[in-house]
Amino acid sequence: MSRTMFITQEGPANALALNKDYSQVVIAGRNVFKVFSIEDDEFVESCNLRVGKNLNLNFSCNDVAWNTVEDNLLATAATNGAVVLWNLNRPSRSKQEHVFVDHKRTVNKVSFHTTEPTWLISGSQDGTMKCFDLRTREATRTFYSNTESVRDVQFSPHLHHAFAAVSENGNVQLWDLRKHDRCYHQFTAHSGPVFSCDWHPEVAWLATASRDKTIKVWDLTNKPVLEYTINTIASVGRIKWRPQRKYHIASCALVVDCSINVWDVRRPYIPFAAFNEHRDVATGVAWRGDPHVFLSTSRDCTLYQHVFQDASRPANKANPQGISLNSKGDVTYACRVNVNQSRSSAKFSGILRKTPLHSEQFCQATSAVNRFLCKSVRETKCFHECARRYILTGRPFAEICDHNATVAKDLNKQHVSLVWSIVKTLYSTKLGDFGQQTPSGNVSREETGLGVPQTVLGNSTGAEVISGTGVGDGDQRSLLGGGGGETPGGQMSAGEDETETDETPEQHLNGRIGLGNLSIPQGDFFFGDGEMDPLSVDFDRMNNGMMGLSLSNGLLGGSHLMMDTQSQQDWTLPSEAFPLRHEIQDRSPPPEQFPNHGSPDLNDHDSQPVTLEDQPTSLLSVTVLPRLGVWDPSHIMVEMLKHHASLGDVQTSVSVLLALGDRRRSLTMLDEATQEHWLLGYLDTLARHRLWEVGTQVIQLAWIPSVMQLNQQSTTVYTSCGRCSKLLQRTGWLCDRCHCSECAVCSVCHQVVRGLYAWCQGCSHGGHLAHLQEWWETNKQCPTGCGHICEYS
Repeated sequence: MSRTMFITQEGPANALALNKDYSQVVIAGRNVFKVFSIEDDEFVESCNLRVGKNLNLNFSCNDVAWNTVEDNLLATAATNGAVVLWNLNRPSRSKQEHVFVDHKRTVNKVSFHTTEPTWLISGSQDGTMKCFDLRTREATRTFYSNTESVRDVQFSPHLHHAFAAVSENGNVQLWDLRKHDRCYHQFTAHSGPVFSCDWHPEVAWLATASRDKTIKVWDLTNKPVLEYTINTIASVGRIKWRPQRKYHIASCALVVDCSINVWDVRRPYIPFAAFNEHRDVATGVAWRGDPHVFLSTSRDCTLYQHVFQDASRPANKANPQGISLNSKGDVTYACRVNVNQSRSSAKFSGILRKTPLHSEQFCQATSAVNRFLCKSVRETKCFHECARRYILTGRPFAEICDHNATVAKDLNKQHVSLVWSIVKTLYSTKLGDFGQQTPSGNVSREETGLGVPQTVLGNSTGAEVISGTGVGDGDQRSLLGGGGGETPGGQMSAGEDETETDETPEQHLNGRIGLGNLSIPQGDFFFGDGEMDPLSVDFDRMNNGMMGLSLSNGLLGGSHLMMDTQSQQDWTLPSEAFPLRHEIQDRSPPPEQFPNHGSPDLNDHDSQPVTLEDQPTSLLSVTVLPRLGVWDPSHIMVEMLKHHASLGDVQTSVSVLLALGDRRRSLTMLDEATQEHWLLGYLDTLARHRLWEVGTQVIQLAWIPSVMQLNQQSTTVYTSCGRCSKLLQRTGWLCDRCHCSECAVCSVCHQVVRGLYAWCQGCSHGGHLAHLQEWWETNKQCPTGCGHICEYS
């Protein structure tokens, strides 16, 4: 059973390689070059290749490769540009077999072909790649990358004659060994130098690692297609695919990160597993043919064998909560959600199918992301202006609504202006509540402002009936009398008809017809001895249940008419306004004589039609209306207030409630807890904007006891002892616990302040008020030297 183990060397290794049966490992560096046998619980040194009389730069290695077929052959890339072939079966002490000196600069990488043991390829700092034939001991082909440096070369396990090379300029080139003049594919993979590449052992994927802190997986089946991108915290120096795991790849960084991370390419931000044994950055990784065991070297001069069961899982430690703030003031917040649901679903899935080993499981961490947008400068300015300019009390309600609507309109808040206008329409009556009757039991258009014709209706107990001789309930006024022009005898003179009134011509023409204890104003009808103009009067029901009057021909001329309201009058109007020139053959009765004419609601039990007619051909009929119901707008108000509060405009909701005063008692659908929540939220916003005076006014106008008591709470600030942190309740300069008398020392004179103590809320330093005033006349920073720029106002 493999376990985690390590061995320390005299110098750091730059690379390592395993033999074909994974029983031996070779490590190579500038000052170390050894072969170890891998035992169950330790590394056993089997050969030290850095021996001999001439330890030249051929022994300084950048990379090492073990032949995949011949177990005795090694190749190294030297820093002097040499490619050195080593034979472990040589009987001499020196195992150096041959040195290829074809490169002009440092060799960065060497690689053996996977199936051809005599093919060796190298990539150098001079920008060339050379393929060596170990049988002829010479470079058979040279490939020019046209770049400054070739960092890595790897034979393809899928195509016999293909290999990939990555360069300093971020390009990836795909070459055919049989065509050395040009590559058959080239593409830019990264924005920085590419340090390593590795072919996937199962599919035609090529992974590349770069200084731009990314690992990219390319599908090279046809044209290069980017399949996955892994984001790391540092530049990546080495990568190696994990055997028997299609989506897993190991990586080690060039700087900063000392861990060796195994990634699942499907989750690109958190490593699948991490190995943190090294104390310096790792320089090489090699899998032992087993997906659970691999070896690594590091600059900390150690060789490690890692076992997967000892790995740490970064996802288990990842915080599902986080917060971020951008330059605009927007806040992004993530928090954990559905923990219990995730656990229950995991248990349920474990029942349905076999749970895999822990080493192959993802750690499920679910978070919800919320984004809070910062209000713009214009919105903040509108809030300030509305808070300062709104009138909430002290004036008539209609005037308050008009003023606040104008303020909102000036600030281009049309929807808020409309709200104030609607509130005025609904509640701006003489009694303050829409739909309630006046003391006389009537509701007029002037009072409601709803555009109802100026016909006055009866009270809610039932309309009074107009008879041919007058009005009901003993009222002796004539239907055409009254209006301020009555004589003591109940008559109207012609002279009074010609008096001037304040009414407009439109009002004069429309007139008012009274039901019950009401009358038509003077000037609407003129009856006299002269010829009378044609007149047609009828009453029809309107859509809102009210009664309208239409006059077909303006004013009627003629002399004055004295009327006795107690005598019987003939109210019959002629059937035709003009004499007939010939006899009408059709003798069918006119529509007015049908019994059902003029009464649309015959089944209405609350009303009974009553007609005023002395002759069957009368054109004047009066119908008593059904009872007028009272409409309650409170539900609309509550919905409107809640809508604005849900949009974050708690200012409008609170301001409307404050302006309503006692009228808000009708809003029974709005619970007190919600109102308290709005008030406290508005007060908190006012405090954050330093609108203290407006906040005080809101508290004074509040109707909820918990809010009304806010300005009655104590505002005493207790200081603490600087030595034992106990509150100084009795005096501000002497501690009752440790009896320290230096709790309040002046920062200017360094004496104990026994009276008024002033301090800066930014740095908590203070002293005598007079001394601080004198100090800040010539200085800006704190007198203690803490560096804080104190503000005194």
